[in-house]
Amino acid sequence: MSGFGVVFNNQDRVELDKMIRKINHRGPHLSGKYEYKRVIMAQNYLRGDINGGIDNISQECRIQVPAFLSASPELKICYDGQMGNWKERAEPMDVSDGPFREERLLLRLYHEYGPRMLDYLDDSIFAFVISDGEDLFAARDLLGIKTLFYGWKNGTLYLASELKSLTAVTDDVYEFSPGHYMDSQGRFTRFAELPKTPPEVLHTNLDQMLEDIRSIIKRSLRSRVDFSVPTAGLLSGGMDSSVINFLANDFYKETFGNNARLKTFALGVGESEDIKNARLLADHINSDHHELIVDLNEILSVLSEVIYYLESFDPSLVRSSVSNYLISKYASNQGIDLLLSGEGGDEIFCGYIYLKDFPVEELFSRQMECIGFLHNNASLRLDRMNHCNSVRVVAPLISGELFRYVLAVPSEYKQKPEGNQKMDLQKGL
Repeated sequence: MSGFGVVFNNQDRVELDKMIRKINHRGPHLSGKYEYKRVIMAQNYLRGDINGGIDNISQECRIQVPAFLSASPELKICYDGQMGNWKERAEPMDVSDGPFREERLLLRLYHEYGPRMLDYLDDSIFAFVISDGEDLFAARDLLGIKTLFYGWKNGTLYLASELKSLTAVTDDVYEFSPGHYMDSQGRFTRFAELPKTPPEVLHTNLDQMLEDIRSIIKRSLRSRVDFSVPTAGLLSGGMDSSVINFLANDFYKETFGNNARLKTFALGVGESEDIKNARLLADHINSDHHELIVDLNEILSVLSEVIYYLESFDPSLVRSSVSNYLISKYASNQGIDLLLSGEGGDEIFCGYIYLKDFPVEELFSRQMECIGFLHNNASLRLDRMNHCNSVRVVAPLISGELFRYVLAVPSEYKQKPEGNQKMDLQKGL
């Protein structure tokens, strides 16, 4: 969504400037800095980050970066995230819609509840830092979908959205632990953790499950997307992205009329099965479909860039990130500011092939293990390969409501035996 850098207990502007320059790609369209007492904070935004779009906000709003509340102007927030339950949480807190609505809600929650504010973010992904110049409060969501790192030098605390920001000023760097918050002394406190045992089963009515899941995914999509900026869907040829693009296409026609066509993008290494399957879905929904066909030489030519932005040498992650990087760059060059992704479906619905090798009674623990890898695997790719092209990405399947519901679905419905084969629940969607 955006990027930020924070220097606490030192007001060295030069160091903060170094940090922010390294991640200018995360938000070259709007930026701001705050200096007060012990803290310096800098935030940047993409066009698609601001509710209603950056191009439509007033000059008054433009100077409110990092965001603050008019009632407490000294309390500032640097934020990267998405809230699926904004409306539900905002109404009782009397937070109005408009630019920086999520930031203003987070500040109100912090002002009201302090660290207990995190109890209200059960359908959100986030990394943020709040400070009034004297104290500091930082937190990262349970799954670590939003990236956050911290480092130390001579008693100064540094926080940033990407590792490369920190290595510009210090070598003593660490990943911020998912599901934790940090105080002014740099002490971590866990506020959430993945369940160790399955929740109670809601019911075993498959038709009801499918109806409920469709409704949750549809609700998740519509609470996160408003088409206020040029929006398109990523089509991988798989079930996850097909479901998201199918629903998004319906929503797009409701918004712009029955003749409107959602743009979709797919990448293939030659005429792969994935590109053929993506083409089938695009034809079915009559999207404005774009394909990027690449060869080995094109893949090799971008490897160094992919590794630089990804900040990982993991072979499987680099391999999958190349495709994401190329199609995101292609979409960005076509004027797209926001891409819809089906990421998260395999983790939630146990769609990975290797999970089929485990017995049903072991599936829950293996699923939690898989979800625990998200922060430095699939979600890292999702964040970095789109942000490096200054594109915002939304993944409606990464939803707290959907996660909780599917956990209560019996394992045998996620991977249902059919003769010598197994099928997952997604095929019913």
